[in-house]
Amino acid sequence: MTRLIIGLGNSGDRYFETKHNVGFMLIDKIAKRENVTFTHDKIFQADIATTFIDGEKIFLVKPTTFMNESGKAVHALMTYYGLNEKDILVAYDDLDMAVGKIRFRQKGSSGGHNGIKSIVKYIGTQEFDRIKIGIGRPKGKMSVVNHVLSGFDAEDRIEIDLALDKLYSAVKFYLEEDDFEAIMRKFNG
Repeated sequence: MTRLIIGLGNSGDRYFETKHNVGFMLIDKIAKRENVTFTHDKIFQADIATTFIDGEKIFLVKPTTFMNESGKAVHALMTYYGLNEKDILVAYDDLDMAVGKIRFRQKGSSGGHNGIKSIVKYIGTQEFDRIKIGIGRPKGKMSVVNHVLSGFDAEDRIEIDLALDKLYSAVKFYLEEDDFEAIMRKFNG
């Protein structure tokens, strides 16, 4: 079996480790722990690393299309490898959850997240597995755009690092158990 673990974010140094790139940060964490490196694939418009976890071939994917067009890369990979929505897990930031809080979901609307909107548009369904990673709401009068495109302060970075460590274990559990209800019971806070 082949699966895609997809992290959403924006490419480029300007966006590195910003709140909006927490999906990329998770994929980077998994790649580091699995000791694999990324290659850029121009055709799929993504940075991709390949590993095997519990006997399954896993593609770790960071679309390089920018957030609003993430679905292009996801759809192209799914089509090429003959995958369906049950074969993908998408990690992304969520403004409406406290920093570092995580939630696994099986389906649902985009909740206003442009990367998820794009995936729904390109693959034609909202029914795919996801990991929402809390980044919190802007403080003071900061705009949402400035908030999501800024880095984490020291206190929040500790929470995010703890969440990413927990999520590495959760993703491995997800791949080994293949029981999404069990994952939600075990890891949703």
